Amino acid sequence: MRDQPRDAVPPGSDAPEQWTGHATNRFQWVLAALGAACLALGIELAVDVAWSGGLAALVMSVVGLLAAGLLILFGTLAFVKVKVKVNDDALEVRCGHVGLPRRRIPLRDVVEADHAPTVTPRHWGGWGYRWRPEKGTAVVVRRGEGVVLRLGDGRFFTVTVDDAESAVRAIRSRLSANGA
Repeated sequence: MRDQPRDAVPPGSDAPEQWTGHATNRFQWVLAALGAACLALGIELAVDVAWSGGLAALVMSVVGLLAAGLLILFGTLAFVKVKVKVNDDALEVRCGHVGLPRRRIPLRDVVEADHAPTVTPRHWGGWGYRWRPEKGTAVVVRRGEGVVLRLGDGRFFTVTVDDAESAVRAIRSRLSANGA
């Protein structure tokens, strides 16, 4: 008889084999368009030879617009959406279309999982991957419900995700199955 892995959910429990969820923020596309516009303007300035303000001003303008455009574009596209997956051994968070940045938290490190009915970007200092000394770390892509994990080292991790209550149930089910 084969031994069952320590982190596996026992057969017959009410937890699905894997829980997945996501959250999106369509407003981020507006910011991404602003970044693309900065890039286009920078390219237009670089190509247009009818600049009369001097070479140094042209170079500073082009470099500034290209840098701002890239930062805005990639900074917003990384947080247009977040995907959350809970399986037998970990909670995994992937941001954007590429899945970066990502965070994997082993469930053996989780002490408690709670549902937060309202997570706001304002309380975290904006959208994105955030850290606040008194609150911990968060991935905030929109205002709304989220999952809050208390980790064994006393830190907290929060992520906004649709149907966060079922994510919390899936995590709690695994924690109780593992004897946590």
